[in-house]
Amino acid sequence: MPDATHPPSRLALPLLFAGGALALAPFTSAAAGLLGGALLGLTLGNARTRETQVWTHRLLPLAVIGLGAQMNLVAVAKAGLHGLGITALSIVLVLSLGLWLARTLKVDRDAGLLIAVGTAICGGSAIAAVAPVVRARAHQVSVALATVFLLNALALLLFPPIGHAMGLGQDGFGLWAALAIHDTSSVVGAGLAYGPRALEVATTVKLARALWIVPLTLFIGYLDARRRRKAAGGVPEAPDALPVKKPWFIAGFLAMAALVTWIPALRTPGHWIAFAAQRALVLTLFLIGAGLSRKALKEVGIRPLLQGVLLWLIVCVVGLIAVRSGVLA
Repeated sequence: MPDATHPPSRLALPLLFAGGALALAPFTSAAAGLLGGALLGLTLGNARTRETQVWTHRLLPLAVIGLGAQMNLVAVAKAGLHGLGITALSIVLVLSLGLWLARTLKVDRDAGLLIAVGTAICGGSAIAAVAPVVRARAHQVSVALATVFLLNALALLLFPPIGHAMGLGQDGFGLWAALAIHDTSSVVGAGLAYGPRALEVATTVKLARALWIVPLTLFIGYLDARRRRKAAGGVPEAPDALPVKKPWFIAGFLAMAALVTWIPALRTPGHWIAFAAQRALVLTLFLIGAGLSRKALKEVGIRPLLQGVLLWLIVCVVGLIAVRSGVLA
């Protein structure tokens, strides 16, 4: 177990560089990047802890900005306005339920918040946006992301056959997938497996929900700043916490989306920017995973996973009932 008394293996440094290079490859998924980094950190150790923390802090906001280049604000705004009230209500309810579960299960505050935010909006992207604002610690981010990615993989496999068994049409399935699957990539995969109309509905509705990252991140940042002011002079922050950031990268996210939407000549470069941002995010997840230790995992425990699973199951069941009953249409 790598720690102060058990230094990293000699293989840790070359494998850190090799893993970082693989994380940038197009075939490496976000989940694989996080898992690979975690395996390295938990077995051989992290030979460059300080450097990986620095690059994590730099890459995370830049990746979020770049992801804006994959959005068409016009199409997203139309979908968002169509179900504005229902979307806002569902996000508030899921977030509230997630925070209640975190308190009930005695989950670490920041880890519980990240899992709730990731479930309420759009998985890893929402976690990536909120984590630096609340100064989450690296292992808290890792646990939240791992929970989300595990449930994403299950949803990608289970949703299409469940949808067919329940007799969902393509529009209904698209709505359900956008509501109950965490990450946009898994929503796209499930929609593609169900049919072209399901893919169109699921993608558009999910991207509309993703825009709620902006106000939610600003609001959480405001509340967290107030909490910190009240706690000023108390116990200092943990050394591995992400640095406090004003959510300037949210403005960058919107600016990037606006440029790609209203300047047609930028749409092709926008695809490349979004692709580069996705690879940067995978690299960031690899570095976050590499910062994990067994001691950190013991501090967090099994409760965050239980919170994430229970919250996801409730969202899946309630969402399915709402779609089949016509409440969501």
